[in-house]
Amino acid sequence: MAKPDGKWLDGMYNNRARVPDFAQYFSSWADKSQQARQTQTCKLDVRYGDGLNESLDIFPAGEPNAPVMVFIHGGYWRSLDKSDHSFVAPAFTQEGACVVVPNYALCPGEAGQPVTIPDITMQMVKALAWTYRNIAHYGGDPSRITIVGHSAGGHLAGMLLACVWPAYAPGLPARLVKNALSISGLFELESIRRAPFLNESLKLTPSQVKKVSPAWLPRPKVSGAASGRRGTLVTVAGAEESAEFLRHNLLIQQAWGKTVVPVCEALPGLNHFSILDALVEPGHRLNDLALSALRA
Repeated sequence: MAKPDGKWLDGMYNNRARVPDFAQYFSSWADKSQQARQTQTCKLDVRYGDGLNESLDIFPAGEPNAPVMVFIHGGYWRSLDKSDHSFVAPAFTQEGACVVVPNYALCPGEAGQPVTIPDITMQMVKALAWTYRNIAHYGGDPSRITIVGHSAGGHLAGMLLACVWPAYAPGLPARLVKNALSISGLFELESIRRAPFLNESLKLTPSQVKKVSPAWLPRPKVSGAASGRRGTLVTVAGAEESAEFLRHNLLIQQAWGKTVVPVCEALPGLNHFSILDALVEPGHRLNDLALSALRA
């Protein structure tokens, strides 16, 4: 079977072209995010490292020992910012969680300081290690960290679940990430590498694709019930998303198995952007999945 050509791949992955009113979502997220920062207790622009964009925003829990949600934004590793996604926090702080929203450098970087997806992945590893070591100061329980990521952030959530944490730094637990929820995530990046409108800025190489494709990495080990059954991934996509996003959604369960990926769903009526609004809608299936992951 012939590989899809670049034009077809661009059509599958260009979500802004597929959702003509995408700008309205971005505007709404920005307005709600500004309101969240003004009305919620928060600590902004906390450094987790000295590199480019290595900062995060913290929305503390009201009580100590709270579950921790780390929300990683999307934008194809090349756009958007943590400040566009503060709106995610209130729906979960009001349920007793501590919410952390990290930033990362964006591809392709600048002359003399290129940024690659492997670089961004390691930034998120650094951000999670910082969170584990410091979140207790903000009311969070470091043993109860759940990653939630959208689009490129969903890819990064998968990479963090697969991370061998003690190899990164001695003293980190093997299951630093308790659970992960990937929303419209991407799990093999060879198709992304062959999509011209994306790889112009991402500049992925075949060797990088092998390193940062979660579906091609060893499946994470799931701890047993006695230790809280850690290490599972919930993956969802909008039923109105492209065939490629729906393929990615199924691919990670096929690659890692139902023990690691027990939930894999296409949510009716949602596109690539409206699905993020569903995350913060009380009573929505996606909101329930996120809360269940936090409370597990």
